[in-house]
Parts: sequence; C-alpha cells; structure tokens
Amino acid sequence: MTADPVLAWSNANQRHLADAIARVRTHLEAHARTQDVALPEVEIAAIAPPAPPIAPSLRGEGPFALDHMVALFGLSPFERDVLLLCAGVELDARFAALCASVQGDPRRPNPTFALALAALPEAHWSALAPTAPLRRWRLVELAEAASLTTGPLGIDERVLHNLTGVATTDDRLSGLVEPVAPAEMLPPSHQVLSDRLAREWSRNDTAIRPAAVLCGPDSEAAATIAAAACRRLDLNLLRLAAADVPRAAGERTALARLLERELGLTGAALLLAWDEAEAERARDTAAFARDMAGVLVVVAREPVTLDPRPTVTLEVPKPPSAERADIWRHVLGVRARELNGAIDLLVTRFDLDVAQVRAAAAMIADGSSRGDTPDERLWYACRIQARRRLDGLAERIEAMAGWDDLVLPEPQLAMLREVVAHVRHASTVHERWGFARKSARGLGIGALFAGASGTGKTMAAEVIAGELRLDLYRIDLSQVVSKYIGETEKNLSRIFDAADASGAILLFDEADALFGKRSEVKDSHDRYANIEVGYLLQRMEAYRGLAILTTNLKNALDPAFLRRLRFVVQFPFPDAGLRAAIWERIFPAETPRQNLDVACLARLNLPGGNIRNIALNAAFLAAEAGQPVGMAHLLRAARSEYAKLEKPLSAAELGGWA
Repeated sequence: MTADPVLAWSNANQRHLADAIARVRTHLEAHARTQDVALPEVEIAAIAPPAPPIAPSLRGEGPFALDHMVALFGLSPFERDVLLLCAGVELDARFAALCASVQGDPRRPNPTFALALAALPEAHWSALAPTAPLRRWRLVELAEAASLTTGPLGIDERVLHNLTGVATTDDRLSGLVEPVAPAEMLPPSHQVLSDRLAREWSRNDTAIRPAAVLCGPDSEAAATIAAAACRRLDLNLLRLAAADVPRAAGERTALARLLERELGLTGAALLLAWDEAEAERARDTAAFARDMAGVLVVVAREPVTLDPRPTVTLEVPKPPSAERADIWRHVLGVRARELNGAIDLLVTRFDLDVAQVRAAAAMIADGSSRGDTPDERLWYACRIQARRRLDGLAERIEAMAGWDDLVLPEPQLAMLREVVAHVRHASTVHERWGFARKSARGLGIGALFAGASGTGKTMAAEVIAGELRLDLYRIDLSQVVSKYIGETEKNLSRIFDAADASGAILLFDEADALFGKRSEVKDSHDRYANIEVGYLLQRMEAYRGLAILTTNLKNALDPAFLRRLRFVVQFPFPDAGLRAAIWERIFPAETPRQNLDVACLARLNLPGGNIRNIALNAAFLAAEAGQPVGMAHLLRAARSEYAKLEKPLSAAELGGWA
C-alpha cells in the first residue's frame, strides 16, 4: 500500500523540527552549565505535535517548513536559532523551565534577546534591528514597551503553525483577503492573456516580478485570468479590496508586511481589487501597491500607474460571441442539442462567466428554473445569474403588465412594437448582417418616453420587458448623481457595464435631471456639467442594450441627446375614448362590481395613473363596506384624488353622476 505523501511529509517535517529544537536546547543547556545553573528535571517528550494535524500542509513534498522559512526570509543561522528558541518554549516544556533557571527567575520562562546573544552560536547584534528579518516580518514578537534585550520574546502564532506543518490563515487577515479560485476553463482570448502574463512573470525572479495591471469593465474575468496565470506558476491567489487598504501610512506598511509574509508562507500572489474612490484614496492604494513585494495583480477599470515599480498592463476584452457559445456547449454537453440554436441568442443577451454558466446549467438540471421548454428554462436561468451585477446598483421592477393593459393610440403602440423588434433582432443586424463591423457607434437602442405623469410611460417599459423576457431596472437618480466632479460618470459607467453584461433594460425616470441641456460655460461648474452630459451622450451611443428614458419635460432635454435616440414616443394625455378604455380594463376580473357607468367615469379628466389610484381607493372603500365596487365608492375616491391634486372636481365631470 502506497503511503500518503502529505502525511509522510508532515511526519518527516515534525521530526526535522524536533531535531532542530533539540540542537538549540543543547546550546541552552551548555550555557546553563557555564553559569553554574542546575538544569531542571523535566520528563516530557521533545515535541508534542498535533496528531493528526487538523489541516496539514498540502505540499506533500519539497523543503521542510523550517528550511523554507529560512530561505524565504533570509535568516542567518543565529536568527534561525532565535526562532527555534521561541518555538521550543511552545513545543517543549523543558525550554520554559530552562529559560527560567538560566535567567534566575521562575517568573521569566520566556527567552530574551540577551539570553539568545549569550547562549547561541554565531550571535550578531544586527539580528535585533527592526529592519532585520525577525522583527520586520514579525516572526517573533517583543512585548510592548519592553526592553529590547531583556523583554520577553514569543513566536508569532501563524509562524508557529507553519513550522509544524499545519496550514492555517493569519487571524489578522481574516475578512480582509479571500482566495480566488481559478476557473475550470477560460475563453481562448482570455487564455492568451493568461499565458502571456505567466511568461512575463517566468522571466523574472519572484522578488522582482512586475506587477500585472489588468484593465477592463469585467473585474471577475480579469481575476480568473490572473488566477490561471498563478496556477501555471504553482501560486495561489488572494484578493484584497482597495477599500480595505488603511489610510494611515503606518497601518498601510504594517498590513503590507503582514501580507507579504502570508504570501511567502503560503506560496501566493495578491490581487488588489482597485476601486474608483476619490483621488486621495487612489493615492493611498497606489502607495500600498508600490510598497508590496512579491507577485502583485491590480484589477482596475482603467490603467494604473505604479511608478517606479515595473508593471505589465493588459486590456481584458469581452470574449467574442463564438467563444462564449463554445463555453455554453461545453458545459451543457448533450443537452445543448435540445436548444435549437438558442445558445447563439443567449450569448448576445447575457455575458456570463464560466461559473455563472455552470450555475445556470445546474438550475436546469435540478429543476429550479422556470419555463415550459428547455429554451425557456435556460433563458430564465440566465436572467437569474445575470441579475447579481445590477441588483446592487438599481431597482429591479417585476414586469407584470401586458399589451392589453396598455391603452395608447395606435401610432404609439406601433412604435413600441418597433422598439421590441429592434431589440429582438439586434444580433442579426449587428453581427450576422455586419453593421457592428462598419461602426461600433450608434448600436445602442435608446428610447425616450415623453408625456405627463400617469400617461403610461413606466407601464410601457414593463410591457416591453415582459415581451422580450428581460429584466427591467429603474435607475435611482439619488444614487447616481453626485455633487463631486466625475462621480456621476463613474456611477453611470458601472450601471451601463453591468447592464451590458446582464442584458437588462434600463429605465431612467425623470431623465431631464441627468440629460438636461448643456449650458453656456461661465465657470468651472458649467464646464464640468457639460463634460458630464457629453460623456452621457457618448455612453448612451455605445450601449448595446435598450435604455428607456422618461420625462415630463421633453423640451428640457439636450437637442444633441435627442438626435442620438433611436425612438421618441410621445405619450398623450388620454381623451375621453382612451379614458373609457382605461376604465374598462382597470379592475381585475376578480373584483366585484355593480352598475359601473364607464361613460360617466370617462368624463374624469385624469391620466391612467390617477385613474388607477381612484379604482384602488374605491376598492378599499367597498371592501370596508362589504359591498361590490359601485359608483358611490368611485365618487368618494375621485373626490379624494382631486383634493390630493389640489384640483376642483367640475360640474361637467360630475354631470349625470351624483
């Protein structure tokens, strides 16, 4: 039977450490004899290792932990023995008693630098310096406010676990860093980038490998590229968010040293997830990155400068549709044959990574996806997986309205159906018919819904989303518009990028607040406001999905912006005929009604939104009275709605009612 290599290495590592500690104890005992100190009588095994270790090292072969640590941190023989002296106190009870005897005080069982300098061979004072390995890397800890030479020393817990071959994580990094798992497969275009990065790192020694800056809107794709390159070099990858980098210089340096030590002990690289915070935060993050030794990956939307540290900057493009379709076919296997070409449509709507593709396939396999056909179930699963990118940035609206709920003149309805057709056949026209290769501009589908409040603009957006089976997200302007220069553009960029990946429809309510007319430049605020509008025009033109903007004030929008919109739909105030149609459809089929006069109700000069308010209020009044909804309830509800609007209910509107 073949022995487990991990267990064999762990046992050999324990014996190697025990022998090294025994050698240091021999030096300490020899020093005690020179001081005429009686050696304590303690009967105990040299080392009591954990048996079996809870989480043994996964190396299974290679150098022992002590030898690896000596080479990693460049320890001299004396520094190595100081480390073993401190480890011995934790692992061998004879050490504590021996240290107390030599120092002539039973209350001083911990070693000191003075004891080490006196008892260990090849001693040198420079080992005590804060820049020397023992203290720089916090391998040993000196008690706070203690004397340099006589203060008690202790080994760092993380270092002790590593010496004994037990894999663990430093508690001080818990919650700050997380492992990045390499993807099971990469699109070929991303595999090329990963191979190039691995080659760049392989040309240099570990200590001087250039930092990799991976740029692009998809941070997860960049992380998987970096993880694949690290795997080629037998490195793990740990992720740190830039938002967690301390602001104070001293704290940043302490975190950098702690991370460098962890990366060295575990054989890992660091991925720094760059945020786009204010300039001061960016400067702090850059200073931290420049100070970090070892293998560093920076993931950012735009290129980052880390001078004087050498960097390799790679742009991470979106994989082409053919590559993403191949991933779907690989993951789905034989089930892909059931989809009748639906995969090609999926990849034009949803930009999912490999993990999300597998999660969507799992939803189909376990029956948690909705739909009557394989195509419908897969489409729904993709929507669920794509939502996570937008759910934290905008409000998702459940599209419940259908074409029958929408009461508009025929020209407006025809234009809305045309919007649906443009979205539905975008991939055919852009990709198969070559329009995308002619120009990347103008491929986005922008629609403006203009009209008074309550005329059905948001309902129309719901109808379109339901028809296309896409998610609809309303953009919260309070979370987008910022008083700080440049922040609004960043917020919008995040939303558009997430929408590009999720295939969602964006709904900007009260768009005039964002897309207003550019003003004459009178001061710096005007100049930056115009830059902001210019950016929005450019981003809308490049966006490949459907963006619907609603406004009550069409004339307040920038004319240049209007020219870039593909559709402008004017939602009219409903006339009596349209109002009658609204009243006929406003009540659910289950609602009990009695003697409703639609012609009388249509005389109320209100748009659909207010009509719905009246119908809903009347339903509550009728429910309270235990009666079907009648004209009396609607009259009370109408009076309340008009009072809310601070508008008189005219005699013409009441004629024939009361």
